[in-house]
Amino acid sequence: MPTEEQDDKTIYLVLMNCEEQYSFWPKTNPVPNGWKVMMEGTRAECGKYVNEVWTDMRPLSLRKHMEEFQKKQQAEQAQNDQPTG
Repeated sequence: MPTEEQDDKTIYLVLMNCEEQYSFWPKTNPVPNGWKVMMEGTRAECGKYVNEVWTDMRPLSLRKHMEEFQKKQQAEQAQNDQPTG
């Protein structure tokens, strides 16, 4: 018995926003502002693509903030590890 996904003949777009978050979008709909097209295909093809490329679900701004925070902590730790005197 075919699944709903197999019966779905809709062509989808994989969209990505400025935070590097992904979404499926029917190709027949206009692409919303702030999103860019990464690929098009069936729902299954789009799902496979997103599973391969979206390995970190955190928004880009959060990833950058956490990276800077970690660098700052490492610098502070290195400074604290310096011998005094």
